[in-house]
This record gives sequence, C-alpha cells and structure tokens, in this order.
Amino acid sequence: MIIRAAASPGEVRVAVTDATGLRDYALWRPGAPDGVGSLHRGRVTARMPQMAGSFVRLADADGFLPDSECPAPPQEGQILGVRVTRAAQGGKGPRLSAKLDPAEAALTGNGPPALLRTGPNAVLRMAALYPDAPVVCDANAVLAELRPTLGARATFVPRAFDDDTESAVSALAEATGALPGGARFSVHPTPALTAIDIDLAAASAGRGAKGHSQEAANRALIGALARQIRLRNLAGAILIDFAGLPVKRRAALGPALAAALAEDNLQPRFLGFSALGLAEILRPRIHPPLHEMLTGPHAAGLAALRQLAAIAATPPHRLPQLAAAPAVAEALARDAAALDDLANRAGRPLMLRPDPALAPWGWRLEA
Repeated sequence: MIIRAAASPGEVRVAVTDATGLRDYALWRPGAPDGVGSLHRGRVTARMPQMAGSFVRLADADGFLPDSECPAPPQEGQILGVRVTRAAQGGKGPRLSAKLDPAEAALTGNGPPALLRTGPNAVLRMAALYPDAPVVCDANAVLAELRPTLGARATFVPRAFDDDTESAVSALAEATGALPGGARFSVHPTPALTAIDIDLAAASAGRGAKGHSQEAANRALIGALARQIRLRNLAGAILIDFAGLPVKRRAALGPALAAALAEDNLQPRFLGFSALGLAEILRPRIHPPLHEMLTGPHAAGLAALRQLAAIAATPPHRLPQLAAAPAVAEALARDAAALDDLANRAGRPLMLRPDPALAPWGWRLEA
C-alpha cells in the first residue's frame, strides 16, 4: 500500500493505492482548508436552548457548539477553546466541540477569537489511517511541510500518480461509473440526501433464472459500490436503488451491504430497506463530499492552474494568460497560496484577466 501526494498549484491530490487499485482518496487545498481538527479560541455570541447549543464566533466564521460537546453550558460572551469537528456545509458554519485535552485547553488563553492551531492535512490524515504505508510526494515544498511529522517515511518521487491512479482519480469526477459484471451506477446528490441508482445492464445477462441472476449480480457489485461511497466521501443520508429485484427480495442483500460498509473507517450505518426497496445508509459527514469540492469557481480556477503548471513545465516553458469568469478570478485572488505556487513553478506571476463573457465557472488560456 502506498500513499501518493500529487501536487499542483493550490491543491494536493492524495490517493491511497494497493494491489487492487485506488483504496482511498482526498483533496488538500492549503489556501482553502476545510478547518476540520483546527483549534480555535472562540467567543459565545448566542445561547440557543431550542437548538440545544450555542453559536460561537471564530476568527473567520461562526460555528455551532452543541451542548453535548461542552462540559458545561456556556454563557453568552464567554471565551473558550473549541475544536472543529465537522466542516461548514450548506451555508451553515462548522460544528464545534469544547471537549479538549489538557494540552489543547492550555493553548486557549484570553483574547479575541483566533485560530490557534490548524488541523491535520489530507496527507497526514491518510498517514494516520494507514500507519504502515510509505508516503511519496512529487513536490519538495509539500514534502518539507510533511517531514516534521512523517520524517523519512515521506520521500520525493518525480511523479506521484502512475497512469492507473490518474485514470481512477479522474473517474471520480464523473457522476456515473462502472461496476463489476457490466453493471453501472449513477450518483445524484441533493441538499437532503444522495441517491445512487444501479443499472445492471449486461450484468445479469446469460445467467440462470432471472430472479437468482439479478440477486447474484446485485450481490457481486456491493463491495465495489461501498468503495465508491468511500472514495467519493458521500455523506449524510444515502439511498441505493438496487436493480431488477422485487422489494421483498432486496432484504437478502442487507448482510452483504452491512459487511462491506463495516470496512469504512467512518463506520456508516446500514439502516435497512425502505418500503420502496431503497437501501438506507447514514454516513457521518466530517469533510465535504468530493462532488462539492470539484464544483464551483475555486475548483474551476484550480483546474486551470493545474493545466497552466503543466504547460510551464514543458519546453518552451510558456505561461499563457488566464481569462476567467469574474467568480473564478475572485476565487483565485483569494487563494494567494495557489497563485504563489504557480509563480514559483513558472518563474513569473500569472496574468489573470476577468472576462464577464465567459460562463459562470468558465476559463480560457490565451497566448
């Protein structure tokens, strides 16, 4: 097993691979971290008994502190140390905990809201999950940041992702994908839940009795489907519509689905099948799902910078101008780490031109 860190301006793609292929995946954006694990000094701005918690002002956001995550109900105006336990989502601030160990509590002190310590990045999280796996990275600047924690376990390689890893990672950006035996799946996120539809297609063709073949085909894809849920970091309520089986027969798939989900470090819960025959899963949301991280103006801008870095690294080492939709240009302007990284790679700063004529998340490279 290997932890691979492929760096581009403003982003590090972190893939864990073994003999079976891609096992785990995450994104690290140094200029726009999700904040999970970070330690803050906060100030309680409002007690909300009806919500069983309090709003807490942080250095750059307002978070929510449940009463269950506080040793004693706080008072308005109180200064206290809090740790981010869940990233912000859907316009809501991060979820917090005031249950700190003595070393964390000692850092709190007095004063205005402030970030006291950042949480672990995606490489360090994967290194903790897979303690025996070596870490390879293709950027010396990133390696220098990892070495104080990982030491000689982290080494430099010219290219962190091989072709198979690159292909598997690229597939995660698609809403549809292949499953064993010719079956396919499609992922449909909504604000309330994520629905996954299974299409057996040719997966049950040429087998025995229809009912038995469809059950066998669905059972054969469960392991790969559970891996896709983990790789894409799908979270919250997840509904799976298995294909071709009557509602009453779908319950037979429950034990296999529960066993496959048990291999996930977040320990998602299989809740059973609904009256409509949909498998119900509840997977904790801590970091943003991958589909959220791959959409929006910031993601579009980082994709442009990745392409620019590749052009700058290839003779004759040109750095085209970037024309970007205003929202994309603004997102990149806020991510100074990404622009500085590109400038260091190219030897000169990027010429960034906002173009209102482009699509909302559009961009174009210009000579």
